[in-house]
Amino acid sequence: MKHATLAAVCALGCAALAPAAIALPINDDFALDIDLAAVSDYRSRGISQTQGDPAAQADVMLSHASGLYLGAWTSNVDFGFDSKTRQEVDYYGGWAWQMSEHANLDLGYLKYTYPKESRYNQSELYAILDVHGFKLAAYYSTDATTQYGKDQDSLYTWVGYHTVLPLEIGLELRYGRADFKDPSYWSQSGQSRDSYREWEARFTRDFLGLTWRLSYMDTNLSQAECASNYGFDDVCSATVVAAVSKHF
Repeated sequence: MKHATLAAVCALGCAALAPAAIALPINDDFALDIDLAAVSDYRSRGISQTQGDPAAQADVMLSHASGLYLGAWTSNVDFGFDSKTRQEVDYYGGWAWQMSEHANLDLGYLKYTYPKESRYNQSELYAILDVHGFKLAAYYSTDATTQYGKDQDSLYTWVGYHTVLPLEIGLELRYGRADFKDPSYWSQSGQSRDSYREWEARFTRDFLGLTWRLSYMDTNLSQAECASNYGFDDVCSATVVAAVSKHF
C-alpha cells in the first residue's frame, strides 16, 4: 500500500488484523493462519496498486493465546513509470484484546516494504475497535512518501459495519478518509487539497472450501486529482473487484 507518491499510491486492505477465529493449532498457546488469495485488482484505500490488473496475494500469521500476533503479507504491484519493484512485502505485529463476546480492540504496527524501491517503504501504527459489528479504525504514519519528500505525517481513518445476510452472505461496509500533512492533489483548475475519501461495499460467501468476494469501491478524487498524484487518471475511479481466497 504505497501512499501518495509521484507514481501511485493497504496492504492488508483495510481489514482488521486480529487473529482469525479458525487457525491451524501448533500447541495450546500458538496457532498459524495462512491465507492465499487472487484478486482482479489490488486496491488499497480505493487506489489501484496494479493499474487495474490482477494480483496474487499471501498472508501468514502466527498468533498466541494472549492475543499477540506476528505476520507477513505480500502481493504483486505495478506502479508504472520507472519503478523497479514488482512486489510489496508487509510485516505486522500487534495485540488483539477480546474485551467481551461482541467487542474487541486490535493495536499494532505495520511495515510496508518494496524490494528494489526502498524509497517507498513506510510504517504505520494502527488501532481497530469492533463493537457489535461496528468498526472504528485509525492508521498513523510519520514516514509517508509524498511529493515533498520522506517523513511526512499521514492519517487514515475509517468507520465500517459487518454482518451476515440470509444465505450466509457476509456484508462489509467501509467509509474512509486519508489525510496528509501537505497538499497532495490538484484539480484541473489548480486548486489543491490534502485529503480524499474512499468507500467500499463488499459481499462474501464461503463455497466449495473457498471464500468468494465481490466489492464495489470508489473515491472522491477527480481524474485530474488522481493523475496529479499517482500519474494515472484511472487508478482512483469506481470499480468492481472480484476475489477468491483459501484459508488454512
